[in-house]
Amino acid sequence: MALGPDGAVLGAPGHALVRRPVRLLSADWVVPVEGRPVEHGSVAIGDDGRITAVGPADELGAGEHFPDAVILPGFVNAHSHLEYAAYAGFGDGLPFAPWIGLHVQRKRRLDRADMETIARLGALECLRSGITTVGDASFSGAAATACAEVGLRAIVYLEVFGEDASALECFDELRTRVADAFSDRVQVGISPHAPYTCTVELYEACAGLGLPLATHLSESDAELEYLRTGTGPWEGLAEYLVPPLGRAAIPALAEAGVLGPNVVAAHCVRVDDTEIALLAELDVGVAHCPRSNALLGCGVAPLAGLREAGVRLAIATDSPASTPSFDMFDELRTAVMAARARERRPDALLAADALELATLGGARVLGLDQEVGSLAPGKRADLTVLSLADSPFLPWEDPVGATVLGGSANGIVATLVDGQERYRKGGEEWLASTSAARRARSRMLDA
Repeated sequence: MALGPDGAVLGAPGHALVRRPVRLLSADWVVPVEGRPVEHGSVAIGDDGRITAVGPADELGAGEHFPDAVILPGFVNAHSHLEYAAYAGFGDGLPFAPWIGLHVQRKRRLDRADMETIARLGALECLRSGITTVGDASFSGAAATACAEVGLRAIVYLEVFGEDASALECFDELRTRVADAFSDRVQVGISPHAPYTCTVELYEACAGLGLPLATHLSESDAELEYLRTGTGPWEGLAEYLVPPLGRAAIPALAEAGVLGPNVVAAHCVRVDDTEIALLAELDVGVAHCPRSNALLGCGVAPLAGLREAGVRLAIATDSPASTPSFDMFDELRTAVMAARARERRPDALLAADALELATLGGARVLGLDQEVGSLAPGKRADLTVLSLADSPFLPWEDPVGATVLGGSANGIVATLVDGQERYRKGGEEWLASTSAARRARSRMLDA
């Protein structure tokens, strides 16, 4: 069942799950992302955890009603680092190279239990922010366990570093260690970290596994200078990095056959027209992380150029190590403002386009768009409820604009994954996890 152009409910009349859904939610507005917003709308959920209908409440029934609220698809955060949920503010204002060095130094003070504690907080923070799916780059594998425990959908890309295929031995060990966490909901991927920490040979070995692959690409000027010449701000870090390529990474990886539809490239801030064309031609997904790029002084990605070229795009949060939070609403607003400022046009990124990039766009980048990313019959019931009761956007004019410009993690009332409630405002699980993660943060701050 779905809404047609005239707003009528369409679908399979008489379907038992439509008449008697296991759960029915309603709000002032339902914003399905694919299709028009539904005023006084409802979402019906079947016993298989999938959506059976989206339409007006006076036709489907109201069920549990959320006043002054919007029901929307759960955000699909295509690039995150759950294990850094307790790293907020570390090294703020430092140049990129010493900033990375500080984080590496402090991470060494943590044990496996600390990493699992922090990753669990990260997963719960995502649910609290309306995020139902993550594409997470995981150093320790703790993110896989955390997502499995709290019910967050994920592709967990286990990170590798090094100069040759022997680094895959570490990947195999890590994959085995967290094997029990993987399922239909939590999938395994691989993440050759970046072209300054992994050689092209290692990238080729990773790609040869046939797994979903994520990497960091073209994030900063300092990165490009090091890769091309071995000089610049990163020259002093050469002992920790792989030898420079002598050229930019995107054409090198493209020629090696590494880049393709199963690849997520995070950042892509410093890309030229030729590189953008390559990303589009090879159907690489790009995760745009505007807050991270801004706070680290890396610049503003050419979002308009990427969109015009047809690159699959998502808006993603990166991690609290480089942004204050997993609050996707803050990320959306930053994306809108940065795009408009860069292009000097108020229509450079509209609220509706930003919302799509953080939901269906993220799902497309991760290859999950047949299952999640929009509210439609047959899709997984991954959704979130946002209250705007305390915002200046009521009475309603535009529910999508109000969501993007007025929403916040604090306004999330409930988050469902596969139709099961995984977060409800006021619950104690998030508070307990916050307390435990703060103890781990204290250990990182100890001299």
